[in-house]
Amino acid sequence: MSIAIKEKPLSEKEMIAEAERALADISKIRDGVGQVIFGQESVVERTLVALLAGGHALLVGVPGLAKTKLVETLGIVLGLDARRIQFTPDLMPSDILGSEVMEQDELGKRSFRFIEGPIFAQLLMADEINRASPRTQSALLQSMQEYHVTVAGARHDLPAPFHVLATQNPLEQEGTYPLPEAQLDRFLMQIDILYPELEAERRILLETTGTEDAKAQNVLNPERLREVQHLIRRMPVPESVVEAILNLVRSARPGQGNADTDKHVAWGPGPRASQALTLCARARALYDGRLAPSIDDVHALAEPVLQHRMALTFAARAEGMSVRDVVAKLVKAQG
Repeated sequence: MSIAIKEKPLSEKEMIAEAERALADISKIRDGVGQVIFGQESVVERTLVALLAGGHALLVGVPGLAKTKLVETLGIVLGLDARRIQFTPDLMPSDILGSEVMEQDELGKRSFRFIEGPIFAQLLMADEINRASPRTQSALLQSMQEYHVTVAGARHDLPAPFHVLATQNPLEQEGTYPLPEAQLDRFLMQIDILYPELEAERRILLETTGTEDAKAQNVLNPERLREVQHLIRRMPVPESVVEAILNLVRSARPGQGNADTDKHVAWGPGPRASQALTLCARARALYDGRLAPSIDDVHALAEPVLQHRMALTFAARAEGMSVRDVVAKLVKAQG
């Protein structure tokens, strides 16, 4: 029988010292990413918040908006073992997880040996994840939630930390398989990537069409990233922020007394959304140099945390509404 040992809470002085160290590291990460990714501050912030919170993120945007470049850059800057899988309709689960092969030694004895697939990485880029069949997509479910995979009845633990950054093209839907709700719920955030601002696009034009491209530099290691993630989980959350998270998430569910939600929402977010908002609010606070999250953090993260965990009714879609419109209205109602 194992005995759980309660961790001693940090004193205020120790928390401040740890936070200052983390802030210095986060500043280095931001500068490192900024050397390669121009503009897109909101996208970079949300992606880093997802990683600092210890979760996975779904990057949604049209081709050519540097989704792949962002993931590659984060892998280098954070010092993570990063691998990329191009999802295609003919991809099989074993292409991701790995498989057992039979080997024969010098004495003629045969045995099975497990060969790890590309999922055994600290940062996995699942490129165009919705192009693979549901059978292949489901191979990621166990790994994203439980951080291990089971092959031929044997458990194989994944490296730590383990993060999945998946990309998806929202325009081309022919030959794609929409992600099931169970898998979408495993993503801490859905991050929509829009076209860059004028000045950012001007810089992209000038700096990426010459003889040399900017190169990312490593500024952190996986062990230090895990320490920062652990610090974020130990940050205090004010009671007002807890209430704001609960009120917002519950108001997004039909049958909870919100007339607009009952009218427009077919199904709403579950408790995992509340957990995601709490973790992400803590991470965003530290990203901004604060020791505790605020209600503003909750409101700022409501869209990326909730939008992939809700579905609209047919009538709402017919009226041209989007999930983002509903979330924005719920945030506004909270004041």
